[in-house]
Amino acid sequence: MSVPSSSAPRLAFIAASTPVARAARVALVKRYGSVTPAQADIIVALGGDGLMLNALHRNIRRGTPIFGMNLGTVGFLLNQYRAGGLPARLKAARKVTLIPLRMVATNTRGRRHEVIAINEVSLLRSSRQTARIAVAIDGHLRLPDLHCDGALVATPAGSTAYNLSAHGPILPLGAGLLALTPINAFRPRRWRGALLPHKSKVAFTILDPRKRPVAAAADSVEIADVVKVTVTEANDIRLTLLFDPEHDLEERILKEQFAP
Repeated sequence: MSVPSSSAPRLAFIAASTPVARAARVALVKRYGSVTPAQADIIVALGGDGLMLNALHRNIRRGTPIFGMNLGTVGFLLNQYRAGGLPARLKAARKVTLIPLRMVATNTRGRRHEVIAINEVSLLRSSRQTARIAVAIDGHLRLPDLHCDGALVATPAGSTAYNLSAHGPILPLGAGLLALTPINAFRPRRWRGALLPHKSKVAFTILDPRKRPVAAAADSVEIADVVKVTVTEANDIRLTLLFDPEHDLEERILKEQFAP
């Protein structure tokens, strides 16, 4: 699907803090004009994947389409940077819809935190001792006592990030799945994770939170000393990324499965 062509879209340019990204923003604003992100029809993000994730989080309630141009390192969620021809690129851009995760975490003081994650929700031990975590799926206890450094639940878009580094599976965008991946599982030693329907509710219970403390993170937001964490798909939120036709995100994710 392409961006509607009835009128020129109002653009907001945001940039990472690096000199090259900031200089690119100045040049593009001078060339194409700019409005605030709240007024924009399309947000153009200049930087790397970290900036893109930050832009998506800031834009969760507005849902404005975001077109990223890579001026960072990896740039998995961004297009190639080119200053010229931006209106034509936006007109021809294809939409990709992302559905994030909702983490609800309760800490040892009984405080409840609700955070949205676009890539993954991860649990990590906070001491030298392994964490002990019970894992339930849709109310059914599947792992009564997982000894590990942690565990994570990843979306398809996030499956090529931390999940892949933890030896989790890469998920095509349209797979309708989530990845449940252990981080250095000690017992059961041979458990390598699971593929779950995207509507699953994953519940983690920390079995010994005082002696073996665990922190939970939704992308970059971390909650310390959790005792219970639930993860579900945030199906009330739709995030839209725009890609050049030749920069097909689904194709990039597929290619990652055959990377040497």
